Amino acid sequence: MLQLENLHQTFNAGQINEVKALRGIDLHLREEEFVTIIGSNGAGKSTLFNAIAGEFVPTNGRILIDGSDITGWPEYRRAALIGRVFQNPYHGTAAQMTIAENMSLAMLRRQQLGLRLGVSRPRRQKLADLLEPIGLGLEERLNDKVDLLSGGQRQAMTLLMASLSSPKLLLLDEHTAALDPATAVRILEITQSVIEEQKLTTLMITHNMQQALNFGTRTLMLHQGKVVLDIAQEERRGLTVQGLVDKFSQVKQEALMDDELLLSNE
Repeated sequence: MLQLENLHQTFNAGQINEVKALRGIDLHLREEEFVTIIGSNGAGKSTLFNAIAGEFVPTNGRILIDGSDITGWPEYRRAALIGRVFQNPYHGTAAQMTIAENMSLAMLRRQQLGLRLGVSRPRRQKLADLLEPIGLGLEERLNDKVDLLSGGQRQAMTLLMASLSSPKLLLLDEHTAALDPATAVRILEITQSVIEEQKLTTLMITHNMQQALNFGTRTLMLHQGKVVLDIAQEERRGLTVQGLVDKFSQVKQEALMDDELLLSNE
């Protein structure tokens, strides 16, 4: 479904501040697969998401969705295929528009737009029906502006918006990191429900090792722009957080030793 082939991204190439953010990532996701991604700061996690979403054209490599090469597609064109939820609850929505208006725009993302009533009565009812199961009372606040919502309410709404157009791929970029622990748990429950009900193919970045093991069917570890561990469901079942940390430490130490070896041979 999603295929990344030898993906590289270098920023400021040839300059003193050159950064090789992605270094030959090869990855294949099957349809309906839910993959969690971990890695230290600077490992390339957000850069990977930005490349998939179309914020830039990668230096080298290809990105395919359902066999179609989208590597050169602009971000707005990919938006019809990819839903994304950011770490900041205030990204991804129009603060001065109402809940109903924001969700209506998300619902129409893959349709040809024209002049029509923005939020019809039948659509309002459909939106209320979508919001009611998450249990945050948003179905009673369709006329409220989004900037009146709490971070958790806004993130829940953004998650629903990202899934309304039935995207081929859902990207969750540490979408609970800015929330308090109780709210984060609730958003993760909603996330799991939405993904299962809509059978979405999903990539989720997290810094929480327990989340990385508890959610999804597979866990990737990035380090220095490479996928250094790919842990399938069978192996994850018996893996503890400490075991995952140990694997992470071992990989980082091996990478450091390899770098030192390269330097010593120059």
